[in-house]
Amino acid sequence: MYKKILAKVIYVLIILLISFGLYNYIFQQNSQTAKQPDYDNSYLINKQSTDPKRLFLKTWRIIKTKYYDPTLNGQDWSKWNKRYVDNIKTKDDAYVAINTMLASLDDPYSKFLSQEEYAEQNTNIDAKIVGIGVNIMSVAGKIIIISVVEQTPAYSAGIKAGDIILKVDTKDVSGKTISDVASLIRGEEGTTVNLELLRDKKKIFKTVDREEIQIKNIKSSIVDKNIGYIQIVSFLSSDMTREFVDALNKTQNCEGLILDLRGNTGGLMPNAVVIADMFLTQGHIVSIVDRDNQKSDIDAQAKPYAINKPVVILIDEGSASASEILSGALKDNHKAILVGQRTFGKGMIQRIYPLPNQTGMNLTIAKYLTPKGIDINKKGITPDYVVDYTEKDFLNDKDPQMDEAKKIIHKLIRTKHEIAKAD
Repeated sequence: MYKKILAKVIYVLIILLISFGLYNYIFQQNSQTAKQPDYDNSYLINKQSTDPKRLFLKTWRIIKTKYYDPTLNGQDWSKWNKRYVDNIKTKDDAYVAINTMLASLDDPYSKFLSQEEYAEQNTNIDAKIVGIGVNIMSVAGKIIIISVVEQTPAYSAGIKAGDIILKVDTKDVSGKTISDVASLIRGEEGTTVNLELLRDKKKIFKTVDREEIQIKNIKSSIVDKNIGYIQIVSFLSSDMTREFVDALNKTQNCEGLILDLRGNTGGLMPNAVVIADMFLTQGHIVSIVDRDNQKSDIDAQAKPYAINKPVVILIDEGSASASEILSGALKDNHKAILVGQRTFGKGMIQRIYPLPNQTGMNLTIAKYLTPKGIDINKKGITPDYVVDYTEKDFLNDKDPQMDEAKKIIHKLIRTKHEIAKAD
């Protein structure tokens, strides 16, 4: 059944999202209909060569005409052209000018990507990264390794779940976001990264090789005999919705479902929309507000079937972007109960712009609202049940948020049985 749901939602989703100028993302979703042996991101690469001045001018025009805020943060955009265009001689000149322009927008999500950075982003979409093979989580401002992937450099180096990362290549990571720390750990294949860790109150030092790591976006299991548990690590990969359907099939006989979005910083918006649609037969999934302040709704497909069982979603301050789209859609449509901590609050949508010389740019082109019209940017989504998860809990192998989710699911299952018995 789940495969039928996936197949039916893709076509309508593509038609809807193209109208919002998100066709870069849609290509990812098209790939769901026909699995290819080797996913090709070449469509995202602009292999045209141009001189540094033309690269700057092209970027300047795109920002001026496509950025979601038509006032461009209340400034006269022509000043950047006047300041830089006649002074750009080298690639570095162009990069400095473009980065300075983007910084003036005061938008952390709009950024220029060098050839190397752009290639790495496309690799992430292909579910591959160059790293060491650890999954990390922010707990009380500390970056903790929650799992180590077997047969990876981190595993071979003796890094263990529970190790606290203090420094990455001499850089203190205390208070940094998961994304910032992940970026520090990742790098070019064949290079090494130095980690200062805390284990059992003792500092240890590890030098670890970076290798290509295959990302698993979805992890699933069955807990308490009749509850399906699905952890969505990322929405970035082009193949994650297919992985999600596989996880649903593995847990389809369970009476309840827990979706774990903790630490999930987001990814491709269409992935979140596709998954939300699997749980809905009607209603809004998300609303898009463009630079002209025009609001358009992406609705669930009218269909006779959807996933219909008690659902709890685990969220925390690391849940952002696509995680918030899914959480907001199911919460506002009364299809899931949220447990954990307030989410990050990223309510902006970026489009990927391929630029000449194999560079690129992520540019904010719109904002989104939850089905009830709530703007969660810089505010986040408040869970129905606020539950702490402390460092002490983690080190003692306790998960009070998971415990609360299971308790809620069991209660909902019992209520469902009682209603069925009464009927």
